[in-house]
Amino acid sequence: MPVKTGQFTLSSTTRQKIVSASTMPQFVRLHNATKANNEYVFIGNDTLTLATGYHMDSGETIDLLLTPNDDLYGMSDPNGLTVHVLAVTQD
Repeated sequence: MPVKTGQFTLSSTTRQKIVSASTMPQFVRLHNATKANNEYVFIGNDTLTLATGYHMDSGETIDLLLTPNDDLYGMSDPNGLTVHVLAVTQD
C-alpha cells in the first residue's frame, strides 16, 4: 500500500490537483491547517470553483475514499491557505 503525503498552498482563483488518480482506490485524509475562523479549503473535481466545492472549516480533518481514476482538486478562501494530504493506495 503506497503512502503519499503532501502540503499544498491553495489559490482562491485557480484550482490545484492535490491527489492524483490511481488505478486502485485511495483512502485520503485531508486537514485544513488554518486556525483562523471563516477561512475555508474547498475540494472537488476538475471543475471545482469556490461556489461549487465542498468546504472544509478551519482546522477540520476529513476522510475520503477515491475510486480508481479520480483526481482531487483544492482551492481556498482566502488565498494562500494550506491543506495537508495523506493518501494511501489500496492494493
